[in-house]
Amino acid sequence: MKRPPLTRWTGIVLRAVHTACVILLGAALLNGTPSATATLLVLASGATLFALDLWQFPRHVFELSGIAVLVKLLLVALMAVDESLRLPMFWLIVLWSGVFSHAPANLRHLRLSRRGWVRK
Repeated sequence: MKRPPLTRWTGIVLRAVHTACVILLGAALLNGTPSATATLLVLASGATLFALDLWQFPRHVFELSGIAVLVKLLLVALMAVDESLRLPMFWLIVLWSGVFSHAPANLRHLRLSRRGWVRK
């Protein structure tokens, strides 16, 4: 399905903003100043990206990649609540993101159904 140009550019801009927020959070954590604001910016930009994905592909939430995003958002929410979790959760999420973004498509797009995990 071809996306309208504005939708595509909205996603590109949101991803750039999200990347900047992640870098801001990482810099704050590595500087020893864990920032609740930076954590909330990562959460908000990530949730906005996920909402855009769901708007375009509603079944994404049932794919392994969509579930992985939900887990990341939950972990970021935990970071916002508990300062002591921020640094370890940050690195866990970075590793989690790398694995799921570079995993083979046939794994990322496994779909959860009543029969369990099925290929698209």
